[in-house]
Amino acid sequence: MNDFARQTQDFFAAAKDARIPEQVQAIAEDSVSKARETYGKFNTVAKDGAKAFEEATVTAFAGAKSIGDKVLKNTESNTEAVFDAAQAIARAKTLPELLRLQTAFVQQQFTAAGAQSKELFELSTKVAQQTFESLNAAATKTFDQIKKTG
Repeated sequence: MNDFARQTQDFFAAAKDARIPEQVQAIAEDSVSKARETYGKFNTVAKDGAKAFEEATVTAFAGAKSIGDKVLKNTESNTEAVFDAAQAIARAKTLPELLRLQTAFVQQQFTAAGAQSKELFELSTKVAQQTFESLNAAATKTFDQIKKTG
């Protein structure tokens, strides 16, 4: 047997009957209890934070869906307008009538584009604000819980 193995055996043989003082045991148990309690609090905060973040994400995705739906609706509306104008222009009997129809279509589309842009801007602003408020509320709640836990 080498020196290290012998020294280890001697150490354990000498320590076999050694007792840990009750005060040390009490401190260790108290420390474990406090650590478990702290972990429980932080675990709750983490779960609540994850739930709040999930809710904020759902809000953001719902907003993105609203914007996507609006863009699709506008695209469909604009495409229908193009087909209607093309059909009317194709039926024109004279060059002045064709030019009048073309001019009216272009003016109508500029007006529609302005209204659609305004609607999309307002919707985007609303979605961004809702998403920011949701994330801000989640962050505030999480930080408040962390303060209370500390």
